[in-house]
Amino acid sequence: MKFLKVLAVCITILAITAVAMAGTLDDVKKKGFIKIGVNGSVFGFSMPDDKGVWKGLDVDTGRAISAAIFGDPDKVEFVPLTGVQRLPALQSGEIDVLCRNTTQTLTRDTKAGLNFAHVNYYDGQGFLVPKKLGIKSAKELDGATVCVLPGTTTEMNAADYFRSNNMKWKPVVIENTAELNAAFFAGRCDCLTSDASQLAATRTIAPNPADYELLPEIISKEPLAPVVRHGDDQWYDVVNWTVMAMIQAEEFGITSHNVDKMLKSNNPGIKRFLGVTPGMGTQLGLNDKWAYNIVKMVGNYGEIFDRNIGPKTPLALQRGLNALWTKGGLMYAAPVR
Repeated sequence: MKFLKVLAVCITILAITAVAMAGTLDDVKKKGFIKIGVNGSVFGFSMPDDKGVWKGLDVDTGRAISAAIFGDPDKVEFVPLTGVQRLPALQSGEIDVLCRNTTQTLTRDTKAGLNFAHVNYYDGQGFLVPKKLGIKSAKELDGATVCVLPGTTTEMNAADYFRSNNMKWKPVVIENTAELNAAFFAGRCDCLTSDASQLAATRTIAPNPADYELLPEIISKEPLAPVVRHGDDQWYDVVNWTVMAMIQAEEFGITSHNVDKMLKSNNPGIKRFLGVTPGMGTQLGLNDKWAYNIVKMVGNYGEIFDRNIGPKTPLALQRGLNALWTKGGLMYAAPVR
């Protein structure tokens, strides 16, 4: 029995390695589009609108990868995946990249055979409760029923939190995000726990959003980032530098509106970044206009944040940790040189 388990693990590793060694960038170019794993039901991050058009911060991250590769942000196929489905879908090669509120952890980086690109959203886990319960702190949740997604860091974090605070809880575990939210709104659990950004998104689709509130506690660190398979360094570089390009563009003050004007900049860094000085794109296996195309067609990080989840959207999220490092946040891109 032990031999069979070892054999199964070896076969899985070989399958993952074979997919990676094939060269994802070459495969993507050959088929002409990118298969991108997304959540599918988190407003502001990855969700189709009433016309079936995919929108959100994670969606725009995927579109930016497409713009970098093809000079077209719409060479994409979005594949909605649950928390349980997402990692196996990437490991097996069903998708090319995962852009789906997924937290980087040691186990995922190692045992699961995955590589996380640069963080595109710094988050933390919280709790959403109905106001009618009168709960003002997570410390008051002893004995509560808690709606939570399986196969996530959220489930483990919640268990750790209740255990470390000597509290009991009754998890209500439902794999599908939309069904989990519906269960919470129907009163099947006292609270819903997830990343704070996802809870804010969930509240916007409540029958009456004003009936719910986020508790003040943030119980974890959740660095969310696009994910690729181990063993394909060139593909990792493309995905990683796509995220950093959006951040660097904001730092340079380059937007989708002024990027053409910025082509005339005398700043050597901007000239390298936008491909006026050649060489950066070819090192990635891309056209030297890769970063220009990202900004022109999708926008810089600040533009993407503001239009999907920023203060003027229903989520009304502030930049906070996701502000540039020059403005007190954690968003920091390595130099393009």
